[in-house]
Amino acid sequence: MSVNSIHLVGRAGRDPEVKYFESGNVVCNFTLAVNRRTSKKDEPPDWFDLEIWGKTAEIAGNYVKKGSLIGIQGSLKFDHWEDRNSGTPRSKPVIRVNNLDLLGSKRDNAEATMNNYPEEF
Repeated sequence: MSVNSIHLVGRAGRDPEVKYFESGNVVCNFTLAVNRRTSKKDEPPDWFDLEIWGKTAEIAGNYVKKGSLIGIQGSLKFDHWEDRNSGTPRSKPVIRVNNLDLLGSKRDNAEATMNNYPEEF
């Protein structure tokens, strides 16, 4: 038996990037910062690259902003490519999100929006 399941709660590290394809598919990419449970207050967060497809991608694009508190459930995959300059094989871990929970309050989301666009407020 094998299991590939990841559950995380954290804050969006940047606004989501949404791409629409001619086929009708939609993909959304952004990062998630997750704090570890530790007694050290200055411990930096762990960062994860997220990939979301379909209707959930559209929801993320519309409602998630930098700093939004979210929960995700998904699976780990690795993107593989060849470096254009050196030809060296490269890879990076990516979490393919199956379920997205918007956890922040309206106030949290408003503060995240204000932090992203301070000149407008």
